[in-house]
Amino acid sequence: MFIQPAHRFGLPDGDKPIIMVGPGTGIAPFRAFLQDRKATKSAGKSWLFFGDQKSDSDFLYREELNDYLEQGVLTRLDTAFSRDQAEKLYVQHRMLQNAAELWKWLQEGAHFYVCGDAKRMASDVDKALRQVVSEAGGLSPEATDQYIADLSRSGRYQRDVY
Repeated sequence: MFIQPAHRFGLPDGDKPIIMVGPGTGIAPFRAFLQDRKATKSAGKSWLFFGDQKSDSDFLYREELNDYLEQGVLTRLDTAFSRDQAEKLYVQHRMLQNAAELWKWLQEGAHFYVCGDAKRMASDVDKALRQVVSEAGGLSPEATDQYIADLSRSGRYQRDVY
């Protein structure tokens, strides 16, 4: 076992919206985020992008997440199961499919979190986020880079990848 601290990987004020991208075991901190939001009765919106291979066998915490949706703790849940159809579908594809809404949440001050695989998923999610900012936000490549840098610097873009 290796312990790698994820400095600053934590919830903002309870009224701020959060967007969480946690495929597979990357869902772990986001369960805690949602548990905290429920316990503190936070008013901030919460959006989770969750993915894995197969919905039938790999939809971790399905019942818990559905309960959070019903209770309003989780505002939105978008799933991507890569092996449930002929063409692979990943969380970054869901992000791009919902680019306008994702951009709207970011403009409302949402904090964006990524947890999971550093080798492929995290870089693919970062590329998708940049594409969302560029296309939905209508920003130039330079302005997109600056926007992402500002998100990171302000603590609104946080990654716990391994």
